[in-house]
Amino acid sequence: MLLLATAVAGCSISVPMIGLAGKGEDEAAMTTASVLPARGSDGSSPLVALAPDLGPEDWRRAEGALALALDPQGNGAPVSWDNAQSGMKGTFTPVGGPFLKADEICRAFLASMSLQRGPVKVQGTACRPSGGEWVVKDARPWKAAA
Repeated sequence: MLLLATAVAGCSISVPMIGLAGKGEDEAAMTTASVLPARGSDGSSPLVALAPDLGPEDWRRAEGALALALDPQGNGAPVSWDNAQSGMKGTFTPVGGPFLKADEICRAFLASMSLQRGPVKVQGTACRPSGGEWVVKDARPWKAAA
């Protein structure tokens, strides 16, 4: 248990406060809080496969929200994102606490997105090495417990 507490205690995420930093600093801070989609053997991401209509700006906004939701030092509350230009939006909700797996900090999540083709609900897991970026390890359609 001490190992988990020590590993989680050393993790942090940079969250920019809009208006308090210059554009370059905001961009640098956003980079440290990014989520990289895992690549399957065909080069596709599990999350991208479930939400192929997300454009680059949609994904940029979504990945920032996902990184904030997964933050091990966060409060576990849902984090929303939206893009008024595309009309796409969503919410990421962390499920349970962070856990260690293969020297990475991982966290399960639920995603609810309003996309061009309609509403999509996804469940998945993302992990990150200490000081690294979040990577979506798996994502699949969410199935509510019966």
